[in-house]
Amino acid sequence: MRVLHLLFLLFIAVPLIEIYLLLEVGGIIGAVPTIGLVVLTAAAGAALVRAQGFSTIRQVRRSMEAGEIPAVAIVEGIFLLVAGALLLTPGFLTDAVGFGCLIPPLRRGLIMRFIETRVIHPHHPAAPQRHGDVFEGEFKRED
Repeated sequence: MRVLHLLFLLFIAVPLIEIYLLLEVGGIIGAVPTIGLVVLTAAAGAALVRAQGFSTIRQVRRSMEAGEIPAVAIVEGIFLLVAGALLLTPGFLTDAVGFGCLIPPLRRGLIMRFIETRVIHPHHPAAPQRHGDVFEGEFKRED
């Protein structure tokens, strides 16, 4: 399926699912408690995203000070950004996915799986092919 078709389907399906869930929960617990629950999840999510965001920034700084590339921490930051956007969107489905992005073992597992399938073992035909061994070193040109 093409990416545009998938995005179109998501833009149609997600709001419909959210409306359905809000109506169902509102029918069970009432309108005011449902609104309160949506506001509570947004506030709690924002606080969690903020705390984990600062932690990720510290992790990036430590990695850079140690001379390492903070690739995983940067991707975690992207996950936290997505989680924040999902948690601020009213609804229970987006809240569930947003809170899922805030669970560190789940987040890191998804990141590592992505790295292993897309970066270490690229399957894309346009991916650069490796020929021979790569050696790091320094050289000095003498003319």
